[in-house]
Amino acid sequence: MPERFLNIDGVRVPRFLYGTAWKEEATLRLTELALEQGFRGIDTANQRRHYHEAAVGQAITAAVARGLVVRADLFLQTKFTFRRGHDQRLPYDLAAPIARQVEQSFASSLQHLCAKTIDCYLLHGPTQRQGLVADDWAAWHALEAIHESGRARLLGVSNVTLEQLQTLYRQARVRPRVVQNRCYAASGWDRNIREFCAANGLVYQGFSLLTTNRELMGRAELAGISKRHGRTISQIVFRFALDAGMVPLTGTTDPGHMREDLGVFNFHLEPQEVEQIAGLVCKPGTSGHAGTQKA
Repeated sequence: MPERFLNIDGVRVPRFLYGTAWKEEATLRLTELALEQGFRGIDTANQRRHYHEAAVGQAITAAVARGLVVRADLFLQTKFTFRRGHDQRLPYDLAAPIARQVEQSFASSLQHLCAKTIDCYLLHGPTQRQGLVADDWAAWHALEAIHESGRARLLGVSNVTLEQLQTLYRQARVRPRVVQNRCYAASGWDRNIREFCAANGLVYQGFSLLTTNRELMGRAELAGISKRHGRTISQIVFRFALDAGMVPLTGTTDPGHMREDLGVFNFHLEPQEVEQIAGLVCKPGTSGHAGTQKA
């Protein structure tokens, strides 16, 4: 179905991604399970504190070897993370300049993922919550060099504020094409950043749509929409994300839920239902601020 994919600068981007954070030793099994259930977009990071990127690569290699998928049909997305987002397991030499750290981390990602190219390479959040500083620009320029070498087809940024995104978009030589943020209903589902993305042709990826908004899951409005469509609350939230122009991520570990998640392509919400959900307000969840760089 055409709706299942976007075409961004010639890159086929699935409209629903499987996120591999916090899976630890189950990463290989769950990534392969997600591929079996139909996911063709995989999000990871070279950040051993929250991800097991090498296990993602092992899962993809196993899936390709047994004929489940071909590499050309997959969208692989990974990230460079600054020191503050890591534990002691660094994928680069901390004494090296930032540009060299990016190159080392990227080379390690290629090895982990058994890949020659990465479909989308993200800066895993700026160094600070406000503004962009010299280290941010050094990292971004290194990402630009990787993109220009043909090894990363798209570039993006995650855990970013509107002001940071506007500055990066305005001043970068290679502009970001993807933005990935934790998506709080309390902020209008990150409305200001989503509107900037829509106005400038950027892809907005939303993560923690369920866990960040747990209070919302029990709201009568969602229950009514769920009942009308004969779908679960989770499916309604993910369908809302699609209808609102997002690319959602799910990190479910349950194969049934994986199938249900992809089932959101089989129905649509009415425009008034999208508006109703967009207007719901709840307190942010307890899963942490976007600055923790877990996505």
